[in-house]
Order: sequence, then structure tokens, then C-alpha cells
Amino acid sequence: MKKDLELLMKKHNADALWISGAANHNPTMYYFTGGIHVTGGDLFIIPGQKPILFHGMMEREEAAKTGYDLISYSKYPVQDFMKLAEGDLLEAAALRYKKMFEDINLTSGNVLLYGAREIGPFYSLVKRVQELLPDLNFAGDFNEAIILEARATKDPAEIEEIRKMGVITTNVVARVQNFLAAHRVENETLMKENGQPLTIGDVKDLINLWLAEAGAENPEATIFAIGRDGGVPHSTGTPTDPIELGKAIVFDIFPCQGGGGYFYDFTRTWCLGYAPDVVQKTYNQVWQVYHQLVSELELNAHAARYQERTCELFEEMGHATIRQNSAIEEGYIHSLGHGVGLDVHEKPWFGRKEDPSNTLKPGSVFTLEPGLYYPSQGFGIRLEDTWYVAEDGSFHKVVDFPMELVVPMKAEEK
Repeated sequence: MKKDLELLMKKHNADALWISGAANHNPTMYYFTGGIHVTGGDLFIIPGQKPILFHGMMEREEAAKTGYDLISYSKYPVQDFMKLAEGDLLEAAALRYKKMFEDINLTSGNVLLYGAREIGPFYSLVKRVQELLPDLNFAGDFNEAIILEARATKDPAEIEEIRKMGVITTNVVARVQNFLAAHRVENETLMKENGQPLTIGDVKDLINLWLAEAGAENPEATIFAIGRDGGVPHSTGTPTDPIELGKAIVFDIFPCQGGGGYFYDFTRTWCLGYAPDVVQKTYNQVWQVYHQLVSELELNAHAARYQERTCELFEEMGHATIRQNSAIEEGYIHSLGHGVGLDVHEKPWFGRKEDPSNTLKPGSVFTLEPGLYYPSQGFGIRLEDTWYVAEDGSFHKVVDFPMELVVPMKAEEK
């Protein structure tokens, strides 16, 4: 949480954090600014001080919503620095930033870089500023030790934002389920009113529409994959594939709040009308593993423990797993889960047993998503919910939703 930030900075010898870029669709900047409309800014976090936000003059009122100390870029006219740099754009930008750093008394120490900017120009800028201010040391937080560690636990207000996204997400999932179930069927294929088969692409268009109507965004697309495609975990589905009865559909949806805010992550597997025996049996095994894992969740346990347990359970059922062979393409072939927040994938990581910080502690928000994949047999199965650890150490599903495999069709087949 943010309250842990100064302690984490001290632990990792960081004298300041420099967060750059827009406030929206920029997770670290969003974390500190709440998604205000600032198209480009530089935020400095220095222990013992109020955060300092450099901003454009036209966005001064948006910037003021943060309550931070504000400095307008208009204090640093670009043309003045262009004269000093004799027309060299990089040199002018570096001199401008040098003056900004001097004005906030940040001229020595370790500064960690965060944010979203085009890497090439920003690399060149930072390199030149480093030369102009040699007592500063710029570095990246490659081990995710400060910001992502702080973000790994959410306060109740953050969990409420994730819950809101969960409600939007599952409402859209319910609309999709009802939409599919109401379709006319011919020769086991769902048909549109114009007499053409309903396709994966048709459904995904509606998913995007319904999310947008609810104020959500879908920046990383949606997995809606039928048959063999569902047996490849991150296949998003072939848009032209018709939707047919009895074929397993993996529906993995992970939208976020408008502006790039908090995500939600959720998966169900459906068969419309009926399920073939092998699909039903495999589904039952995934369902069993999911609920067994839920029953074993413990406060402060390392997340990787549950990845190991998932492999153990599936192996006992006769399935190959990733711990036996990291290159397998059928069976259980991915990590059990991950954290969810301003990124759809963040700490705690269930697949990183070497990192002792990946524990399930109060404020952790994470997915549980066991699955089995058999593209050679034409199907895959995955079940996923997002969970959180409450302040009292108890575990809760963020939003509940039915888990049945078979979706009954409301219309008779012709």
C-alpha cells in the first residue's frame, strides 16, 4: 500500500522516484494521481515531502485535484533552452530537466524511474541529464521492489474499485450467456436472424459494446475461443469460427476502468446445450482442483505453494503438468494465478517461488485459474475468479458467478 512506500524506498536505498508520462493508461502515474486528465507530467516522490507534480499549464486544474505541490512547465519556456542549446532539441530538453531537478533540490542520490513514455527518446534524455547532473544515479526498479511491492496490497478503497469492475464484468458475462442461449439452432450451429451462423467475432463485438456502455475499457482484448482454440490458453479465438453446440468455449475477460484504472479478471468455460463426456469429465476435474485450492488458502502463505499443489492434484488425476516439463503443450501448462490491480498481471506471482515477497497477505488481490488443455482433442477448460484477502486475514471471492459448464438453450433446434 502507499503507506509502505517510504519504508520500501529506504529499504532499497532510493532517494526519489521519478514517474513520467500521462495520468491515464500509465499504471504507476494512475496509482498516484487517480486517473486525472493530465496528458503528460513528471511526478517526483521524495521521502518526507509532499509529492511534486510538473504539469502543462492547460491542465493545471486537473493537476490540482491531486493535492500535490504543483509546478507548471510554463516556468521553463522551451525556446529559452533551445537558445542555450543552439537548436539541439535533445540538449534543450536535457537542460530544461536539469533546471527542474535543481529547482526541487534533487541533484544527488539514487532516482528510480517509472512510467510510460516512448523508450528511445526518454532513454536519450535520461542519459544526457545524468551527464549534466553526475551526482544523480538513475536506475530502473527491475526487481519490482518498490512500486509493485506497494501495489501488491490494496486498501479497502482500491478493493472496492476492483469489485465495481467485477460487477461490470460479470454483468457482461451474464448478457453474453443469455444472448447465446436465446439463439435459434440449425444443425447444431447458432444462427443469426439473417440466416448466417453466429460467429466468435460477432460475440466479441457485442462484448466490447456492452463493456463500453458500462464505462469500461478492454485494452487487452478478450479470449472467447471455441473448440481447439480453447485448448491453447491465450488464443483469443478465430473471429470467423461458428458457435456450435457441444463445443467447449473458454471465455476469459479482463477489462479495466475507463482511463486505464483497475482491472478485473474472470474466466468461465461453457458448452452450449450439452457437453461431450470427455469435456464434462475434464471440467469436473478442474472444478474439483479449484475448490480444493480454495479450501487450502492460508494467510501469509507463499503463492508458489499453490502452484505446486495444483500440479500435484492434476498429476494425481493422470494429467501432465508444467512442473514435470516446462515445454508441454497439453495438460496443465501455466501458472495458477497472479495479482490483479492497475495491471491485469501483477504481484503476487504464483510462478515465482524464488521471490519471498509473493505472499498472500491482507490487501492481496489475486486470481485462481486452474485449467487443462487438450488441443489435439479439440478443447480446453479453465475456471477463474479474482479473490482478495480482507484486513482480518480472511479470503473472499470479489464477485460470485455460477460455474456450470452446460448452458441450456432456450430455443428448439431445427
